[in-house]
Amino acid sequence: MASDTLAGSPRTDAEISGLDALETAGREKAPSRLRRVWSATWPKLAALALAIALWQAVVWSGWKDPWALPGPAPVFADLGHYALSSALWDGLATTARRAAVGFAAAVAVGLLLGLAVARVKVLRAAIGSMITALQTMPSIAWFPLAILLFQLSEQAIFFVVVLGAAPSVANGVIHGVDYVPPLLVRAGRNLGARGLNLYRYVVAPAALPAIVAGLKQGWAFAWRSLMAGELLVVIASRTSIGAQLTYARELSDPVRLMAIMIVILVVGIAVDAAFGAADKAIRRRWGVLDQAGN
Repeated sequence: MASDTLAGSPRTDAEISGLDALETAGREKAPSRLRRVWSATWPKLAALALAIALWQAVVWSGWKDPWALPGPAPVFADLGHYALSSALWDGLATTARRAAVGFAAAVAVGLLLGLAVARVKVLRAAIGSMITALQTMPSIAWFPLAILLFQLSEQAIFFVVVLGAAPSVANGVIHGVDYVPPLLVRAGRNLGARGLNLYRYVVAPAALPAIVAGLKQGWAFAWRSLMAGELLVVIASRTSIGAQLTYARELSDPVRLMAIMIVILVVGIAVDAAFGAADKAIRRRWGVLDQAGN
């Protein structure tokens, strides 16, 4: 094969083998962007269609009266009107502000706490298991204490959101630091990285996948805590998505109630997609995801 190549004679596909075949496979044309977007979208659309079909089948079965369980058609019709109203966007603005402030505070507390526990053995022995215990504690259990401390106020919701999310963020940092290869740390020290620079340039980038996973889980806990808080702590002067859900229940309006639940679900899916994109970017940078991969 080498002599044929040197002589300039062309090689057929049957003659290509070994490393030549691997090199050729690496040069194959990547799928188009449209095709990659469709391959990532159609399973979600299929799952949505299946969920709506099951929902409609349950309605047709007569298990519950329409006043208790409306079908997809009236709910999506009301969702269209709801999306054009100021009530939705005013409620989303209040809920988004609470979520952003609470989650930002939880991230700050979780990062500092996780880094301290990961670095100081005494702290790990003292409160390491307590962080996991706090993570498993239902957020709804914190509200009686929050209401006693802060009454029915924004502070009560903020308190529970931070307590619900911070332990997950801290655990992500702890696990990320624990799984940094010691060889990588030694290499960083040999190259002159010490103290804060060691964590900035070596430990933090290596622990980033676990930290992002902790942030994603922390957001899930923060969002759940916030929804529980807005259902329990209704502030009349400030509308929110949770408060509107409570009003729909009290007014026996199942169509609007389910429309609001769909909005909550869509927000959760959108944020999950953002975290998924961040995770994919990190894996691609680490070389564990092909540049053309999904």
